[in-house]
Amino acid sequence: MKYARFIAGGRNLQGHLEGGRLIDAAGVAHDPDAVQFRLPVDPPKVIALALNFNDHAGELGLTQPKEPALFWKPNTTLLPHRGSVIYPRGAEFMHYEVELGVIIGRDARRVKAKDAMDYVGGYTIGNDLVVRDYVTNTFRPPMRGKGWDTFGPLGPYYVTADEIKDPHDLKLTAYVNGELRQEGSTRDMIFGIPELIEHISRFMTLQKDDVILTGTPKGISHVHPGDVMRLQVEGLGELVNDIVEEDEGAEPITGKESKEGEWDGR
Repeated sequence: MKYARFIAGGRNLQGHLEGGRLIDAAGVAHDPDAVQFRLPVDPPKVIALALNFNDHAGELGLTQPKEPALFWKPNTTLLPHRGSVIYPRGAEFMHYEVELGVIIGRDARRVKAKDAMDYVGGYTIGNDLVVRDYVTNTFRPPMRGKGWDTFGPLGPYYVTADEIKDPHDLKLTAYVNGELRQEGSTRDMIFGIPELIEHISRFMTLQKDDVILTGTPKGISHVHPGDVMRLQVEGLGELVNDIVEEDEGAEPITGKESKEGEWDGR
């Protein structure tokens, strides 16, 4: 089942997708194009994975990690379907990343890989946006590059786990202004969902509605204010967000991180 949270007629509603319409709890049908989407869940936390596709590591000139390379996406990055992403003033290279988002269905701690899929509630689409200017030093978590407000679109649906036959064989695509920019498959992930849940839950509790972003394939490219990103994960629908420039009152960002291994005086 595909579930959505949305605003219609000034009311916060929830519903499921049926026959191309969103059916709320009262049985009223809503046109998805006429509602304001909310986040599919309000996650306690969002954990993202870097370099989980060999081809993406290759295009960045980085070495494949030997264990999952994790980082946080602050909850202030989160943005629903059709929300506007803010392009930071002064950014030189900002890009999208289409990703499969795994939604945890119940609290998980010290879960073994063989049991891990029992803890998956469902899936959604994630866009792990980044200002690449600030992800040159891989000894630092990429907070400044990936932690900007609006840099974590999620949605549009919470697709229950039973709807997806094999989450490790889903096509991933990203379009910018209708042009195909990125294409890959979850079958090329280095670390699969069971391994990730086992690894993470060994040292922290994964809570119900937490989201794990599982990485992106090769195909990143620069985006600009005025562009529209349309991301698709097979079976999950499509996540659409436009890009607007940061307001004139914002001070332009300047400078870049030092390269990997360089000392910057801090």
